[in-house]
Amino acid sequence: MDWDAEEDAAGLICPLPVLRARKRLMALPEGAVLRLLATDPASVVDVPHFCAEAGHELLAQSREGACEVFFIRRGSGSRPG
Repeated sequence: MDWDAEEDAAGLICPLPVLRARKRLMALPEGAVLRLLATDPASVVDVPHFCAEAGHELLAQSREGACEVFFIRRGSGSRPG
C-alpha cells in the first residue's frame, strides 16, 4: 500500500502514538495516507478508536516484527481529533 507520510511511534506508550498520529494527520491534506508504526499494545484499540472519533479512515492494520502498522486516510477534519 502506498502512503504519503510516515510516523514512527515505536517505543512510545499511550497516549503518545495517537497524539503523534493526530499531529501528523493535521499537517496533511484531506485524503492523504499516513503510515503509523507503534509498539504499544494499547495501540490496537486506541488507533481504531481515534480514527472513528476524529473522522479518519483506518485503511489497514498489520503486524511487522514488533510493530503494529496502521494506514490511516486523513478525513475532512470537521470533527475534533
